[in-house]
Amino acid sequence: MNAQNLDSPNNFFESKVLGHPAGLFVLFFTEMWERFSYYGMRALLVLFLTSSIIGDNPGWGWPRAHALAIYGSYTGLAYLTPILGGYIADRIIGYRWAVIVGAVLMTLGHLSMAFEFDHSFMYLGLCLLVVGNGFFKPNMTSIIAQMYKKHPEKKDGAYTIFYMGVNSGAFLGMLLCGYIGESKDWGWAYGFGLAGIFMFIGMLQFYFTQGIFGNIGLKPVKNEVEEVSDNLEETTRNPFSKFDLLLIGLISVIGLSWIINDPVSKITSMNLFNFKVGSLDGSNFMIITALVLFLFILVKRISQYTPVLRDKMIAVIILAFITIFFWASFEQAGGSMTIFAKDYTERLLSGNSKVIFNIVNTLITVIPLVIISYVLLKLFSKTFGKYSIGNIILASGFVIIWVIVIYMLKNQYAEVKSEVPATWFGILNSLFIISCAPIVSKLWESKYNPSATFKNGFGMILLGIGFAALAYGASTIPQGAAVASVSMIWLVLAYFFHTMGELFISPVGLSYVSKLVPGRMIAIMFGIWYLAIAIGNKIAGTMGGMIDEITSKYSMTTFFLIFTFIPIGLGLIIMALTPIMKRLMHGVK
Repeated sequence: MNAQNLDSPNNFFESKVLGHPAGLFVLFFTEMWERFSYYGMRALLVLFLTSSIIGDNPGWGWPRAHALAIYGSYTGLAYLTPILGGYIADRIIGYRWAVIVGAVLMTLGHLSMAFEFDHSFMYLGLCLLVVGNGFFKPNMTSIIAQMYKKHPEKKDGAYTIFYMGVNSGAFLGMLLCGYIGESKDWGWAYGFGLAGIFMFIGMLQFYFTQGIFGNIGLKPVKNEVEEVSDNLEETTRNPFSKFDLLLIGLISVIGLSWIINDPVSKITSMNLFNFKVGSLDGSNFMIITALVLFLFILVKRISQYTPVLRDKMIAVIILAFITIFFWASFEQAGGSMTIFAKDYTERLLSGNSKVIFNIVNTLITVIPLVIISYVLLKLFSKTFGKYSIGNIILASGFVIIWVIVIYMLKNQYAEVKSEVPATWFGILNSLFIISCAPIVSKLWESKYNPSATFKNGFGMILLGIGFAALAYGASTIPQGAAVASVSMIWLVLAYFFHTMGELFISPVGLSYVSKLVPGRMIAIMFGIWYLAIAIGNKIAGTMGGMIDEITSKYSMTTFFLIFTFIPIGLGLIIMALTPIMKRLMHGVK
């Protein structure tokens, strides 16, 4: 079989790495570097904004509510722009160029944030990251959906492996950018800059290896004959009317204005919605208006589809609704849980505690890195001959990673006392995913694979249990306390249960979207899915920003119990809906 045939969309499974197409692992590493940059920066953002303006590593000295407002808006927008990015890729530039454009913009964004002393550069950097992420994120998953079009039974496993790439990058990004950024010897600028360097490496690696995807992701061809689905109802087009587009435009303007106005109105005296409608302030009135309009257009659009497709889209929307509340709770990791780690957790270690931490930290750093390096070597064995430049660029990134890891561990062993970085706890999520994802992936491919509703239900319950551990651990913190020294075991337990919940919900959610909608709607529906995540992220920032208000009026335990009861309640509800959801999915498993 010649090389062209081997790379064609119909023959991906002829060249395998660990049982999956080699192209999946090209995406694995590209996504890994992008997540390195995203989570590396995210780990530093709230800490940098809330750190004192004086000291060895000064920040901006913002109040927590202000920092979490901008954090929520940034993470929300980062998941909102994929709707536009998916549309542009589908209609104009194709998946591949969308990924490359997004990576370039994000590289510039991270480098701009390295000039953290200048407010303008920081805000410019956040804007570039938001736009770049919109191009990058939905189109990576769209390429996977196309690769596995003929092998739907392996999609859940493929997305879970891809999710390991996501979390490998998150693990290394939070560990290394966090260490460099929090270090008095280096500082925030170097942490932000390091994120940019690896985003650039990811872009180059993808660019020089993209030929492995055959015809997938190329620029769309006008009047191209679309592949016919087995279900003729699903191929019926439902174009947007001018009224639909007008409403979507209005909703987008209101939503974007609200997300941007939230932190701006807190940080400055500027407020776009400085008015009242009855007892509602302008900000709440506008977002409620946008929500009502969105529900209207959603119901209108769904009612116009054929019965089977309509049912499947309703199923996607129900799963997306649960996803909103999952991310509203889960994304406390970058906000209130980071604050809890910094100000309320005992992090200064000495004696035997320091020795034990150094050994554990060495093991959890080196072992995953060795495993990822092994996967890299397996990919080399299949692709180096044809894509040597991309492989060399990928290898150079790992050389840099190993150098920084050795430097970090050497310094930690040399210290008499060791203060665990607040960002270190964030790596636990990725560590547990790297450890547990292969097991969960095998479960999804076995006869014990549960339904979508039970996956979501169990995931939400596990998430709630994680916050219950934090609520119990925080029970010794006095009402309104600004600092405390709670054992770090509660954060470790919380991240473990949160991770297990994430494995049950997030990667398989992407898989169900790809299986429930026609191929021509994949990128747009991924965009809708990310809209749900965007709403969840913004709610996370808003709720996290209330940590001081709730703890002063009630307690820290009360704050975490909010995130305990809501996920558990929703988990039980979605499991109770199993018979209805099975009918809506029409046999999709």
